[in-house]
Amino acid sequence: TALETACHPLGKRPCRMQAFRIWDVNQKTFYLRNNQLVAGYLQGPNTKLEEKIDVVPVEPHSVFLGIHGGKLCLSCVKSGDEIKLQLEPVNITDLRKDKEQDKRFTFIRSDSGPTTSFESAACPGWFLCTALEADRPVGLTNTPKAAFKVTKFYFQQDQ
Repeated sequence: TALETACHPLGKRPCRMQAFRIWDVNQKTFYLRNNQLVAGYLQGPNTKLEEKIDVVPVEPHSVFLGIHGGKLCLSCVKSGDEIKLQLEPVNITDLRKDKEQDKRFTFIRSDSGPTTSFESAACPGWFLCTALEADRPVGLTNTPKAAFKVTKFYFQQDQ
């Protein structure tokens, strides 16, 4: 895949960041509102608010995900009993797969037909999701089959 070829074959150098477009199976795209990643239907002049996802491959099936040129990274954070998706101001190219503290930024990518889902490596069983309603925060769910959460995304390299 394109993701694998972005990596230096010997794995000695940091992998190259690539921009991807992401939208859920209900055609909602991601955008930022009050520093929170939300999914909704952007139309007309608002389409330019769409956030591209910056991707750095970690291993064949796992990735770091960021926005804003990889300056804000998606992470899975446990706080008390809660598991939350956060945007953290770290540079995606500084993350390392072998650092335990960077594990929260790692997502396991699984493709099923035309769609892709992303499971947190730090919080197994928790998947990146959107709500059925528009303009709700992008989050994580541990019930990926639930009807009220969307965990399948179209994920395409930005041309």
